[in-house]
Amino acid sequence: MAESAKIFRRTLIDDIQPYLATDDIIVLHGARQVGKTHILYYLKNRLEKANEKVYYIDLEDSRFKAVLDKGFQSFLNLLKEEGFDLRTKTYVLIDEIQYLNNPSSFLKIIGDHHKEIKLIVSGSSNFDSKSKFKNSLVGRTVNFEVFGLSFAEFLNFKKYRFSPGRAFTAKKIGELKDLFAEYALYGSYPKIVLAPEVERKEKYLQQIIDTYIRKDIRDLADIRDIDKFNKLLEALAAQSGNLLNVMELANTCRLSRITVEKYLFILENTYVIRLVRPYSRNIRSELFKTPKIFFYDSGLMQMLWLKLLPREVVGNVFETAVFSELIKKYSRENIYFWRTIDKKEIDFILRKNNRVMPIEVKLNFAQFNQTGVAYFLKQYRVDGYRVVGLRGDRKRGEYIYPWEI
Repeated sequence: MAESAKIFRRTLIDDIQPYLATDDIIVLHGARQVGKTHILYYLKNRLEKANEKVYYIDLEDSRFKAVLDKGFQSFLNLLKEEGFDLRTKTYVLIDEIQYLNNPSSFLKIIGDHHKEIKLIVSGSSNFDSKSKFKNSLVGRTVNFEVFGLSFAEFLNFKKYRFSPGRAFTAKKIGELKDLFAEYALYGSYPKIVLAPEVERKEKYLQQIIDTYIRKDIRDLADIRDIDKFNKLLEALAAQSGNLLNVMELANTCRLSRITVEKYLFILENTYVIRLVRPYSRNIRSELFKTPKIFFYDSGLMQMLWLKLLPREVVGNVFETAVFSELIKKYSRENIYFWRTIDKKEIDFILRKNNRVMPIEVKLNFAQFNQTGVAYFLKQYRVDGYRVVGLRGDRKRGEYIYPWEI
């Protein structure tokens, strides 16, 4: 990312801010292209404006990797050569920390013995970083997950004025509906959002698929049969929002069940997909244990599925986009779904502060059927629910638009 490019403020900055003054090592985890480098640049500019001493290192530059791989003393010498007085606080921002041969040891030594150096680092994926991060870092790091843009951030990138919680005119609501449809169709990668033409969005998304998903993850997981892995990706993309059937996937892609489960684990831990678990409060007899599969990015999902970006939002794409919003706002650990043996179902169950909120997602509010929700409310003694929609009449107070989640 060029430093001259406009740097938009991400909402995650609010969560990071309190830890800038602590001794914790700040670690940003996330897929490629979701904006980790962007956040590091924002922090760099902000710290420099506050007259703090800041040094940025990109480990995709092999020269920096060679220096840091030699050990912490080589790193300290680099800072001294750059004119930093290490007797006073220095912020060091390191992008793509997973490229180091032993990032865990490096971070531990600096964190334990050089408190004057405040480290803020990024790792390209949960799986990649965790495979190199050892237990020795427990208690020394504070971790933040970076996802694609939320809808509010999308609007900011679009320079569209939006204040959550306000009452809007019919014209404003119409504009927001169109913008959310765009958000659902093309996804939340910052570079894709900023690309003006659909053709360019498609090209950039295909580059992410080719260079990150198909190459980086393939190499990371030592995937031998590329064609079968690619077929699995396409099959998963077609099923976003559906129950996961591992044996069906195995048969479709001509892979063993064990291999499919291994690939699913890798894809989940590299922020491509999320397996959403069924919600239960000890009513085990009525719930399936089978998870649902969701892609984090609806644009990426459609490029894998359809090989292009369509012009019209369909139900599973809208549901995937709403799922993406929920995990960005409430964290992925708090999102479940619910389904009984006789197929009563609720799209999402949000767990927050020991309370649960059933959430149905319907592209048109008129599609909502109250049967599943009514049963859930009675069984679990819950007194509220929401229906997230984009079209049709909002006849009930429980009906909300995606930006009201």
